Amino acid sequence: MIKICFPQGKQFEDYYELRWRVLRKPWNQPRGSEKDELEDKSIHIMACDGDKIVGVARLHFNSKEEAQIRYMAVDENYRRRGIGSTMLQRSEEIAKERGASHIVLNARENAVGFYEKNGYKIVEKSYVLFGEIQHYKMMKKLR
Repeated sequence: MIKICFPQGKQFEDYYELRWRVLRKPWNQPRGSEKDELEDKSIHIMACDGDKIVGVARLHFNSKEEAQIRYMAVDENYRRRGIGSTMLQRSEEIAKERGASHIVLNARENAVGFYEKNGYKIVEKSYVLFGEIQHYKMMKKLR
């Protein structure tokens, strides 16, 4: 049974490992590239199958009204089971509880359909990561 929770203590090591393994390693990016300066100011969400972390996501606030989801990843052996959608829903609940009116994110081109199925709309074409991964800025209104 998959459970959504928040990493604590040593769990952060496995949390960041999954983030790096899915989002950075395939493009030969170094360890540490899966983190940024907002880690300590963010809400970290993870999906667990027992003691194994199988999904990660991060929520932070750009302003009182705008929340942003970044670094969302699901272990490839656990995809297409609703884990990503469940982490998104939990992120949206937290953002709404804290007063955000909308959420933004930058989706990789291959994930746009997933986010559209979860109610996000493309705002504009965004940046290209590692010289090859096109991103799209997407938004969802919460109220």
